[in-house]
Amino acid sequence: MNKLAVLVKMIRQLVSDVQGAPYPGQGLEPEVYKIWYEHVQKNAQDCNEFLAANFPLETKEFNQSIDKMFKQKA
Repeated sequence: MNKLAVLVKMIRQLVSDVQGAPYPGQGLEPEVYKIWYEHVQKNAQDCNEFLAANFPLETKEFNQSIDKMFKQKA
């Protein structure tokens, strides 16, 4: 599997994990939230490390990429 395909798979899993967050209502068990939070943090860290190792960008290039992504069209 190529690097881009791996990255897409990792990000899809991370998005799925975030969408599955336990609702912070009265019935939320702290242990359930802790387990979810640790799992999501681990997946986010894995994604970040994979990005850094396989798609390195200089800070300036990274900032430009982010700016383009959030730039609003007039």
